[in-house]
Amino acid sequence: MSEAELVLRSTRVITPEGSRPATVAVAAGKITAVLPYDAPVPEGTRLEDFGDDVLLPGLVDTHVHVNDPGRTHWEGFWTATRAAAAGGITTLVDMPLNSLPPTTTVDHLRVKREVAADKAHIDVGFWGGALPDNVKDLRPLHESGVFGFKAFLSPSGVDEFPHLDQDRLARSLAEIAGFDGLLIVHAEDPHHLDAAPQRGGPRYADFLASRPRDAEDTAIAHLVAQAKRLRARVHVLHLSSSDALPLIAAAKAEGVRVTAETCPHYLTLTAEEVPDGASEFKCCPPIRESANQDLLWQALADGTIDCVVTDHSPSTADLKTDDFATAWGGISGLQLSLAAVWTEARRRGHGLEDVVRWMSARTAALVGLSHKGAIEAGRDADFAVLAPDETFTVDPAALQHRNRVTAYAGKTLYGVVRSTWLRGERIVSDGEFTEPKGRLLTRTP
Repeated sequence: MSEAELVLRSTRVITPEGSRPATVAVAAGKITAVLPYDAPVPEGTRLEDFGDDVLLPGLVDTHVHVNDPGRTHWEGFWTATRAAAAGGITTLVDMPLNSLPPTTTVDHLRVKREVAADKAHIDVGFWGGALPDNVKDLRPLHESGVFGFKAFLSPSGVDEFPHLDQDRLARSLAEIAGFDGLLIVHAEDPHHLDAAPQRGGPRYADFLASRPRDAEDTAIAHLVAQAKRLRARVHVLHLSSSDALPLIAAAKAEGVRVTAETCPHYLTLTAEEVPDGASEFKCCPPIRESANQDLLWQALADGTIDCVVTDHSPSTADLKTDDFATAWGGISGLQLSLAAVWTEARRRGHGLEDVVRWMSARTAALVGLSHKGAIEAGRDADFAVLAPDETFTVDPAALQHRNRVTAYAGKTLYGVVRSTWLRGERIVSDGEFTEPKGRLLTRTP
């Protein structure tokens, strides 16, 4: 404590051991100690006392489409990282597609990093992409510091990022397993999608029928089989089908190296409430029924699902037409993810400790960011200060996203983020932002 440059104090600090009153000492951007609440503060050391507001570790969102460069009019590093900071997120990992060029070669990664360098309000890392024709690029990307590789098993929605069939999945996964990398997968089977009814139009029920659960279930079964055969690390992205949960649980019990995530929209929104023509609710795989949602929450509680990430996938408003077949599929959620998940978690009897585990500790662990994701000595001094019992009503005009289209418009949510801190510096407080202070992260060998 004698060397602390900053001391943060709260009656509720979320630590790996639970929630307790504590004093947190910070020096050189790192947490140096977590001490009893009444620990004396050295004379001249700056003290920030948050009273009964909760001090959380900054959230780590490992599934974000920033779309920069190339589709910056959809989002961009400046707006995405401001939105994230406003929502208590201090680290994000950018997806390799929806930008032009996609992050599928070392040269493309270099372009992405150059664009992000002076625009990041929070820390930013990058995923690489696995395409049918870039197996030769996977190891160089890994050595350049990407956190893993994303692949689609069905069409991605953009021509520059084609999906892998089963043979090419096997080739890519074998290459990635050779250097013990991580493959993260959009798991929907194209044959089941092709066989599903494709009616188009404004009815949400028709769109839901076009993306059946068995498309997810089959694709996940194929992925698990490949991972088992190759002893490879795989991660199931944005799980929405509860029917796949027994398969994932059984694979984990058998020692298959598989993890899974879900998203705030699957945990807080239901098919029954989606109005016809409201394509701000469209995403792939889709928001499913309330009974399905209940099972996702059970899987989070028992560890079958490891973590919760936004899959922030914005577009311009004109692409959100009232025809679910042609509207862009993606939900913008960076700024609202913590509040959305906390609102439903508290209703279901979960605590903030659970939310931190799902949205910070486990996401940091997924990508090997051992210096993120917890309030304990040696970690980065990244924090969110939350008023958990205060509510707000979502006003799209108040969002930092470039295109303020949101499925949460008008909803009343619990959890107001008072301020967000990055390496011991307050980067946003009551809507006021500092200049960008984020760093570009690389995978630690």
